[in-house]
Amino acid sequence: MTAEQRWTALVETILAEGAATYGNESGPQQAFGSTSLKTNGKIFAMLVKGHLVVKLDGRRVDELVNAGVGQRFDPGHGRLQREWLDVESASDDVWLDLATEAEKFVAQRGQRTP
Repeated sequence: MTAEQRWTALVETILAEGAATYGNESGPQQAFGSTSLKTNGKIFAMLVKGHLVVKLDGRRVDELVNAGVGQRFDPGHGRLQREWLDVESASDDVWLDLATEAEKFVAQRGQRTP
């Protein structure tokens, strides 16, 4: 299965299970040059150059990088993103687990009061 096929399957699963959105009436939203999944209007997962990229708490990203699950995401300007993980695994289950975790993280962040 290609990364694009895996992404399409992931998007379908996430949309069926939660409150996430994907695109709008004028077409898919673009971020970091790729199509993205959102919750509360905020991006939580995207496909970039065939890799799943998810937004998680910085400490969680540290854990996953140290465990060899992925690396910090570089959107192309040489500046690693603290809360974004570029997932190295090609496992459908790992993609789904991390995307689900990212959706919850971003949704909870949007509910915080200042």
